[in-house]
Amino acid sequence: MTPTTLAPTAIRPPLSRRAVIERSAATLILVTVAIWLLANVVESPGQFFSAAVAGLNNGALYALIALGYTMVYGIIQLINFAHGDLFMLGTLFSGFLLTTVMGQRESNVVAWLLFLVTLLATMAFCGTLNVMIEFLAYRRLRRAPRLAPLITAVGMSFVLQQIGLLWNGSGQRQWPSVLPSGAIHLGAVQIDYKFLIIIVLTVPLLLLMSWLVTRTKQGKAMRATSQDQDASRLMGISVNSTISFTFLLGGALAGAAGVMYQQTIASTRFDLGFQLGLIAFTAAVLGGIGNLTGAVLGGVLIGLIQGINDGAPYGLGQKWSQTVVFSILILLMVFRPDGLLGRATGE
Repeated sequence: MTPTTLAPTAIRPPLSRRAVIERSAATLILVTVAIWLLANVVESPGQFFSAAVAGLNNGALYALIALGYTMVYGIIQLINFAHGDLFMLGTLFSGFLLTTVMGQRESNVVAWLLFLVTLLATMAFCGTLNVMIEFLAYRRLRRAPRLAPLITAVGMSFVLQQIGLLWNGSGQRQWPSVLPSGAIHLGAVQIDYKFLIIIVLTVPLLLLMSWLVTRTKQGKAMRATSQDQDASRLMGISVNSTISFTFLLGGALAGAAGVMYQQTIASTRFDLGFQLGLIAFTAAVLGGIGNLTGAVLGGVLIGLIQGINDGAPYGLGQKWSQTVVFSILILLMVFRPDGLLGRATGE
């Protein structure tokens, strides 16, 4: 009879008191959030899901802006604080082009075709402007101490904001929307046609960016540049062109978000980029700065949290929206500093 051999089992060291406290606190927070969501669903399912749909609408816009943040950071480790103001200029450019230049104020077939033209033109405008900003403001500071490009990005944000002030004025400006009005009703849940259009336009853009970065030759150059710029040069990669291409993509995504915001909200402000840019940056950090999938996840989660908090029966209301979002971010940073999909890296 063959004796049975038992494989040695690994003995895990006992958890420290700090680890036990952290896990217990994280579990308590998750249980509290689950109870809050369940209570809202039970109280008014229609109101809850309508609020969730509205949150997904905003989350798609946050994801587009957050991708620009995380792409630039992933390549040159720069938090481009001017990115939100670039989005703001995209809203102004799209409104000016579609309404003032093309004269479209009503929803019809011609206006929808010109809307697509405006979308492409705005993406090109914001992408080109972002490349110019990189060339003029950031390129010479790549080997400078990190504080120098960071301060430059803040300064460029004020420059773009001043341009927006001169272009838009100090108040809120209203614009007509050419997107079809109306909604689909699924029981008590209302899904606007504008929301469906945003999803139809946003999802392919996000998938295209992911495919471009992970499957193409240019995407391989971007990933190589993010790891080691000097080694990339030795392998024949044009680092300057690769970084400019990254800024082009990030600016184009900000432009797409600007068009969709201008057409769905139908208003613009010169300081819009500060608020939405900050939320988009928060989304990038929440998902894991430098991670494309994490940026999308973070944007969608923040949109959902805002939507449910603002519109659900047991939400704290719109005036507490920012407080709720950033409280969740602070708690996440305490328990998972690298974000939901981020990975810990050593220097």
